[in-house]
Amino acid sequence: MNPSVFLFLLPTLLLLSRTCLSSPPQTAASELFEAWCKQYGKSYPSPQEKLHRLRVFEGNLNFVTRHNEMGNSSYNLSLNAFSDLTHSEFKASRLGFSPSFIGLKREPDRKPGLLARDVPSSIDWREEGAVTKVKDQGSCGACWAFSTTGAIEGINKIVTGSLLSLSEQELIDCDRVYPNSGCSGGLMDDAFEFVIENNGVDTEEDYPYKGSDGTCNKKKLKRHAVTIDDYTDVPPNDEEQLLQAVANQPVSVGICGSDIAFQLYSKGIFTGPCSNSLDHAVLIVGYGSENGVDYWIVKNSWGKSWGMNGYIHMLRDHSNSQGVCGINSLASYPIKTGQNPPLPPPSPPPGPTKCDLFTHCAAGETCCCAKRFIGICFAWRCCELNSAVCCKDNSHCCPHDYPICDTERALCLKSSEPSTQSQVTSNVTTKALMSRSVLRKSSRSPRNNENSALHSISSACRSLGRQARRTENK
Repeated sequence: MNPSVFLFLLPTLLLLSRTCLSSPPQTAASELFEAWCKQYGKSYPSPQEKLHRLRVFEGNLNFVTRHNEMGNSSYNLSLNAFSDLTHSEFKASRLGFSPSFIGLKREPDRKPGLLARDVPSSIDWREEGAVTKVKDQGSCGACWAFSTTGAIEGINKIVTGSLLSLSEQELIDCDRVYPNSGCSGGLMDDAFEFVIENNGVDTEEDYPYKGSDGTCNKKKLKRHAVTIDDYTDVPPNDEEQLLQAVANQPVSVGICGSDIAFQLYSKGIFTGPCSNSLDHAVLIVGYGSENGVDYWIVKNSWGKSWGMNGYIHMLRDHSNSQGVCGINSLASYPIKTGQNPPLPPPSPPPGPTKCDLFTHCAAGETCCCAKRFIGICFAWRCCELNSAVCCKDNSHCCPHDYPICDTERALCLKSSEPSTQSQVTSNVTTKALMSRSVLRKSSRSPRNNENSALHSISSACRSLGRQARRTENK
């Protein structure tokens, strides 16, 4: 279904579903669920799992409908990419900012906030070209890394005139000083310190995002595309100081992003309800007013399908020192005064992948053993995916982020545990068709070794690799 058509029909479908949710499965809610699955490319490993997701979807649909019918709210909710997740599943996969981190390394003698001065009535750093595209952290709890890079990207553009998208994956893989723990959570102040001590951070293009914990690439770590000199903490619960900071540059903040209304937010000025217990990190990129109501412009890291193309307007609540969802409680921003050092020349392109002394696959491919005897591989095949997992049937492979080979159901899965199937269904699950129609010999060395490697990667596996890359680029 065309996305624009789906969004146009959504209000009608929502109203229709109100009278049908208690009916048998083949109802308007069921039909809406099927349309939603097509919209977001969702598939499920079993009919039972799909039925469970339909029930969760119906519950979220009811919540959206009830809220939007109130008529007195300043914001609307809608079905989005997270509408098949329970509230607990959503919190487990999309946050990454632990309340226990607060105050662990916030030094009391950090530089004070900006001196009081007049600020413009509104500002949007997107209009100044100081904000990169909306990114998607996926099911990795690395919101802290996205908030950090967003703040550094902003000040780098303001000082140097160059907007570079920076590497969250470098922070995830390499910044392992507690409390920063990759996909298990972290804190922006510590990430700023890491970038300062490392003399810079690499670009996203050179050190791309994988959405999972990885091993630090020491060569990439030495590529200092953007540097910062220091960072500053905004005094907690001081909206005026935070406003002055945002008037100068994008600012990293902690918020409570775990409320179900935040999960299903669509548009308007978000006023809660939400806790002040911080569990998520975002980036304030501006502020403004609408009909006399002041708001912050906040960039999230849940992709463009959430909120207003990945953004949310959050109330500037002058009567609450902590702000809505605690947005005034924990804010900081990097300091940069000069240009970046020249980048070293790019690394040479990767050469062929060696399988053994005589056999190799093309660059970016994975060697998988096709024939083995007493632990020794006598023939190789080439999987057309980088860092792939070789299936035990010696005929197929799966992407590294879908490492479980389910050859019986022809699937590559993220996890084999039933309790984590939501992680599979919250992303695109693609079938790996067990076809042996694509075969080729492996590349050989000039010594013309007689060992050959069967290449039996299916077209579905190749499409999975392309689809994963497209998803990362959105």
